[in-house]
Amino acid sequence: MTVAARVAGKPVPVTEIDRREAILRAGNRASALPRPGTSEGRQLRRWLTQLAVAERVVADEAAARCLVEDGAPTEDAVLPDTAARLEIGSVAASTLALPLARAVFADIGAAVVVTDADIAAYHARNPLRFATKCTVPHGWNTRPEAPPLHEVSDRIARLLRGAAQRRAFRLWLDARCAATVELAPGYEHPGDPRQPDNTHKH
Repeated sequence: MTVAARVAGKPVPVTEIDRREAILRAGNRASALPRPGTSEGRQLRRWLTQLAVAERVVADEAAARCLVEDGAPTEDAVLPDTAARLEIGSVAASTLALPLARAVFADIGAAVVVTDADIAAYHARNPLRFATKCTVPHGWNTRPEAPPLHEVSDRIARLLRGAAQRRAFRLWLDARCAATVELAPGYEHPGDPRQPDNTHKH
């Protein structure tokens, strides 16, 4: 068996990466994918390897924490918008498509605390974040006014808690992957400057 990676010593076969790529290439966005065998095509396979190992890391953690899919938050709850997906990174965001990963996310995020001071500081920095515009006759909008803190504190708390939970999950996932994942040559991280297809230069 040819191996693309190992997670805690357990192999991730190349055939799994082949299967994931075949599913993508059979989908309705296949025309947007790079051609197989090109530098970009190899980078796609590296990204698929990152996703495969991240999913295994999450599954191992769920088993260690005795977590199940039942009661996991929805994907929209943990990744409410495009900004949240960009903030957490493509691999972590894709992993959170799985209910078991969201159960791990919720368990890790349960320790996150947002204080009244955090909320007040955010409101002071972003006073118009939840401001509403009032439309007057003839279609003109009045200048938005900052709502008082007590009116928006719950919304700010949810915003800050969500961002902090995403950061905690991403940092945990990065650390666990670094500790438990071994990547085979040709399946390195797409951003690894040592692999020949990394074209990001400074």
